[in-house]
Amino acid sequence: MESHTLYRPVAAGSLIIPGNLFLAPTAGYSDRAFRSVCVDLGADFTCTELVSSEALVRDSAKTEVLLRRADNEKQYAIQLFGADPEHMYRAAALLAPHHPEAVDINAGCPVTKVVKTGAGAALTRNPDNLGRIIEAVVRASRDYLGNVPVTVKMRSGWDADSINYRESSRIAVEAGVSLVALHPRTRAQIYSGVSNWDHIGDLASRLTVPVIGSGDLFTPEDGERMLRETRCAGVMFARGAMGNPFIFSAARSLLRTGTYRMPDPAERLKTGFRQLLLSAEDIGERTACREMRKQFCAYTKGIPGGAGLRNSLVRAETIGEYRRILLDAGIPLRSIK
Repeated sequence: MESHTLYRPVAAGSLIIPGNLFLAPTAGYSDRAFRSVCVDLGADFTCTELVSSEALVRDSAKTEVLLRRADNEKQYAIQLFGADPEHMYRAAALLAPHHPEAVDINAGCPVTKVVKTGAGAALTRNPDNLGRIIEAVVRASRDYLGNVPVTVKMRSGWDADSINYRESSRIAVEAGVSLVALHPRTRAQIYSGVSNWDHIGDLASRLTVPVIGSGDLFTPEDGERMLRETRCAGVMFARGAMGNPFIFSAARSLLRTGTYRMPDPAERLKTGFRQLLLSAEDIGERTACREMRKQFCAYTKGIPGGAGLRNSLVRAETIGEYRRILLDAGIPLRSIK
């Protein structure tokens, strides 16, 4: 398969996504500010952080910031997690004011506070309940959201002795999902070991809906190789995009032309600063400055003098302090407002 044919649109039900480079929903990272940066740098489709259906139903005002569309997001999904089909129905109905192009169901999050409720990756232990949840959200989409597609992101199974992505995805499709994203690790692995791309290829050969692959995508070449080897419909960057939203433009260039350029350190840090400004608009300067410390740890990774710069940035408490540290490092920020 030629590289230039690997970059292509993805049809999820009635939704046509113009390209196949996706940003994964990642807790603590894929907020509106970061998604906006990724869209500017070539992400074709984005998704919010996971949103608790229980919290949304109980007090939607507190989760409002998680649901907002970025100004430049022409298409995005809102991801919900939960274990109760009725709560998931009610939560999905509350998404109507935001007009998402899709609703994604989290069946992959491995963290304890999520799985102990029966949600996230715990749904791989109960595929029948996953099916009931999907049916409920599909119903809510029809009733309140203009029948936008419902998608699901899942893992290969709970542990090495219970690999059941085939059964879970079959039930999901029968229940009405229009797209399946697979991270081919088990919940037991969390993010350790190596993801099994064979599971993605197997699923792509079986399902009648698009399969989006995730797992161990850290370079544009990784994305090209996954598309080529698994014949999945698209790839979903997660950790590989942290501090490196340029991976989308680079991957698109690689798939279209066979070459790409990565940004110099100044470009990386200017982008991080722009993300900080966008974040401050949503959550306030103090919180944004604190949250961006981990982001700048990623933005400074591997650049000359990165360790010293990182040590200064993780102590910054105001936008002015971030600006001063970056200007002292020779990063031109005049064009960033």
